[in-house]
Amino acid sequence: MSPEGKRLLNIIVLGFGFMFMFTAFQTCGNIEQTVIKSFNSTEFHGSGYTSMAIIYGVFSASNLIAPSVVTVIGPQLSMFFSGLLYSGYIAMFIYPYTWSFYTASVLVGIGAAVLWTAQGNVLAINSTDSTIGRNSGIFWALLQFSLFFGNLYIYCVWHGHDHITDKDRQTVFISLTVISLVGCFLFFLIRKPDPEPASSEASESLLQAESTESTASSPQLSLCSQALDAFFKACKMFVTKEMLLLSVSIGYTGLELTFYSGVYGTCIGAMTRFGQDAKGLIGISGICIGIGEILGGGVFGMLNKCNRFGRNPVVLLGLITHFVAFYLIFLNIASDAPIAPEAGTDLQAYITPSVGVALLCSFLLGLGDSCFNTQLLSIIGFMFRDNSAPAFAVFKFIQSIMAAVAFFYSNYLLLHWQLLILVVAGFLGSTTFFLAETLAESSRRESDYDSI
Repeated sequence: MSPEGKRLLNIIVLGFGFMFMFTAFQTCGNIEQTVIKSFNSTEFHGSGYTSMAIIYGVFSASNLIAPSVVTVIGPQLSMFFSGLLYSGYIAMFIYPYTWSFYTASVLVGIGAAVLWTAQGNVLAINSTDSTIGRNSGIFWALLQFSLFFGNLYIYCVWHGHDHITDKDRQTVFISLTVISLVGCFLFFLIRKPDPEPASSEASESLLQAESTESTASSPQLSLCSQALDAFFKACKMFVTKEMLLLSVSIGYTGLELTFYSGVYGTCIGAMTRFGQDAKGLIGISGICIGIGEILGGGVFGMLNKCNRFGRNPVVLLGLITHFVAFYLIFLNIASDAPIAPEAGTDLQAYITPSVGVALLCSFLLGLGDSCFNTQLLSIIGFMFRDNSAPAFAVFKFIQSIMAAVAFFYSNYLLLHWQLLILVVAGFLGSTTFFLAETLAESSRRESDYDSI
């Protein structure tokens, strides 16, 4: 197999590994608040929103050490062990206790930081400047198939249910745990890419074997000093002009991640005006989000080579798509839906609630999210290719801390206030992304000139 073919195969395997893992985890996040409301137990007092706030808060803090972990044990083992923590969180729902629920939330937050830093590292070292956009799109599309399969399963299992029994819950979460473990073991199929002649010195390791070779060639560089070096690189990168500009748009993706992955499904499940199948609609909503994500990731990945106007048009499309979705949600969903009890809300929205409009908004949320994330993965992979692990750690640090903030306020804020925050953050994030893309294009032109 050619070197380029091997790199592409690594990206595909990476995408499938994440697809299996997040078929389980994203489905878990989409339904957990609804499941928790249905617990028939006086001993459990957990909140799905609080759990997610803990996960993303710990995730954010752990990104400071994640580059060091990836440097020391390599991205492959980093992804495997982090995946086991995800599987443990999902398995906890089979027999839930408050203490195990929040302990697992802390552990999966640590694992998430390491997992996504390693993912960014693998994506960058298996890509070139000309393929980073394509590979980002392929990875994102495969990842988002998780929303389709997981939520289709939820719809089939919960169709027509107005209450989730203990048996329903246990069946679902045993299945999701097994699916997550399959994804963990797929990471062992990733192979070390052949180095490029022109940039082999700048390439980062993919497997522990390569990390060991690097250490052996420089015996004075201990594992401890490697870890500290990765940590300081991440800190320095955080205050660069490029990353400061991108941080606003990254922060926006954290806010809207919270909304589409947790809050919106809860809103749909709480709408008694959607009828007795409102719980089953949570699964259909997740499928529609997944279709939007897959379509966006696939199309924008394929169009990357022929797009003469850079990344800005895709981000602008994402902004418009989200704004349309937010406006329709504002009209179609009752304002107290995010914080309604299990019985749901009988409040009237501004229009007669429509299932079709609700599912259209799900699709638009997914499509807009793919616009932002594929372009952020692409621009970060291009601008920080020589230091990809610290760069993606900073990316996830910013995204996760904003997601934690959003999950926290989702416990208290009515829907229209949450939508207002998203609108303001989306506008500011798009503006700063346009400025960062200008810097990236300037850097590309200077690089092309220097190579003449």
